[in-house]
Amino acid sequence: MNHDQVPSRRTVLRGTLAVGALAAAPALAQAPAHAATRAAAYRNPLVEQRADPHISRHTDGHYYFTATAPEYDRIILRRSRTLRGLTRADESVIWRRHTTGDMASHIWAPELHHIDGKWYIYFASAPADDVWKIRIWVLENTNANPFKGSWTEKGQLTTAWETFSLDATTFTHRGSRYLAWAQYEPGMDNNTGLFLSRMANPWTLTGPQIRLSTPEYDWECVGFKVNEGPSVIQRNGRVFLSYSASATDFNYCMGLLTADTRSDLMDPASWNKSPTPVFTSNATTKQYGPGHNCFTVAEDGRTDVLVYHARQYKDIVGDPLHDPNRHTRIQRLGWKADGTPDFGIPVADGA
Repeated sequence: MNHDQVPSRRTVLRGTLAVGALAAAPALAQAPAHAATRAAAYRNPLVEQRADPHISRHTDGHYYFTATAPEYDRIILRRSRTLRGLTRADESVIWRRHTTGDMASHIWAPELHHIDGKWYIYFASAPADDVWKIRIWVLENTNANPFKGSWTEKGQLTTAWETFSLDATTFTHRGSRYLAWAQYEPGMDNNTGLFLSRMANPWTLTGPQIRLSTPEYDWECVGFKVNEGPSVIQRNGRVFLSYSASATDFNYCMGLLTADTRSDLMDPASWNKSPTPVFTSNATTKQYGPGHNCFTVAEDGRTDVLVYHARQYKDIVGDPLHDPNRHTRIQRLGWKADGTPDFGIPVADGA
């Protein structure tokens, strides 16, 4: 299979639904009454019509927010000293798609990271003449304020294969910087798996890349065979990597990989995969397709916060990617007695 002939999500969705893939869908969770009414720390949605959200708290005391705009044509930033303040914070467009050539279509899933005194944005895009030839690209800003200065295009982030790739995130562990991302692996019968590599600098990988996960369970393969949107949180002697699976409708859900913090993260055997999803649609709270998450910390500097997108309805007319109503949401991330994250259920809208 030619790597640039990976069928579009829309094409694959039609094909798999036609053969009854929905039979494999995880049942919508029915929350117990006490869970559905449990008070949330924040009011959702946080930001409407912003998917694939990324929120980070910087040392300057601000929360920085970026996400996919439904027009798929630009990269936006907001900031606030509180999470709730992001709702009304002014939004700045810091970069727009090219009109021709590379980086002209499908501007998806930006993430803002502050590395070695500079700001970097990782995002996915495709050329104007081949809109599914999606790759990972990097922007750099040397100004202390990411709303000022200029954003330099550092180019495509090159991986081992020139194939469909997206959803890059970066983190450090035991003195090394890593990149985790989603990509189509040649010869595999899926859309995307998850991969990991060390980095030589914020836009260059070094050494081998390893496969962390590939869609294998039924709940990862509804509509699409997808593992994407990785995000990392390190707590309680372990490295947790969450990810999203299946099509971007109500079947979208989240899985979890876990590694011991003392292990070699570049050894695939260091990672254990949950056989069941950790965060799913919920009919009681009326939240559908939760996923593409990240993690941040509350204003107290201690409480972990889950950031994700979801829709307020189950049924979608047409391609889910053309439906703009994936809203950014946040809620407290709990922790179980065994030290693993307790994602709970996506909380209902409002207080």
